[in-house]
Amino acid sequence: MGARRKTGYAIATSDGTPLFYRISGRADADHTVVLCDGIGCDGFVWKYLREDLADRYRLIHWHYRGHGRSPKPHDPEQIGPLTFADDLQAVLDETETESATLMGHSMGVQVILEAYRRHPQRVSALILVCGAPGHLLKTFRGTGSFETLLPTLRKTIDRAPRFFNAMSRVLVPTRFAWSVATKLEVDPELVNSVDFMPYLRGLARVEPRYFVAVLERAAAHSAHDVLEQISVPTLVIGGEKDGFTPPKLSESMAESIPGSELLMVDRGTHTAPLERPGLVAEAIRGFLGRKLEKPLSP
Repeated sequence: MGARRKTGYAIATSDGTPLFYRISGRADADHTVVLCDGIGCDGFVWKYLREDLADRYRLIHWHYRGHGRSPKPHDPEQIGPLTFADDLQAVLDETETESATLMGHSMGVQVILEAYRRHPQRVSALILVCGAPGHLLKTFRGTGSFETLLPTLRKTIDRAPRFFNAMSRVLVPTRFAWSVATKLEVDPELVNSVDFMPYLRGLARVEPRYFVAVLERAAAHSAHDVLEQISVPTLVIGGEKDGFTPPKLSESMAESIPGSELLMVDRGTHTAPLERPGLVAEAIRGFLGRKLEKPLSP
């Protein structure tokens, strides 16, 4: 078994924006899994999956521009799923990764579908977790009301960006915000605050104006047309009670992707990998084992 390693690097993309990535798991593994976050996230949802997959696979986790340890882009127009998909290719190049399994959570699903569209030869498998192929706000909480309100929200933040930056840093990484999350989406019987607070702290570090700008790009983007073109092994994971990306979206994706598999997590919300880590990890390991790993010689 190769030695495990956990090292951070930064690379420059086409517009010069540095990106942060970390390699862990087995250095000598036959397969690499790349973890792609949701908007405003820098890895909280992968906590248990990283541990469960590290003994078998080489893992790469990276931060989108303007997220986590990656700074905002030098060019403010270079944001959203299309740009992030190009950034992903830069990460694969820098880490000398010829091909990989791409695993995306939430908006990360759009990113990896777009990456597949552009460079299918570099994708060995896809794992789509609690996400949608596009237009994510049209079905948010079962309605399109948030999409309708988004322009007003952007204009409001634009009028006083420093105020909203300060408010976000003060209010978001708090027990009060955790309490709100448990009322709106997260099941406190399945997720504890210790596992969820890193999300709130990471979100607080993303400027609200930038968050909304990325959200607008994600809301306008669609990779629906890619689904029927996918020819690599694909696993779709949905949450039975996911209010951000309702389970019907996962079911629809699985139906549209030839030969795909579907795992619907019982009681799972938008943070299903944290809520049922054992179940999700077992499904992923089994999927990759069946689809990618060579059978042992008799």
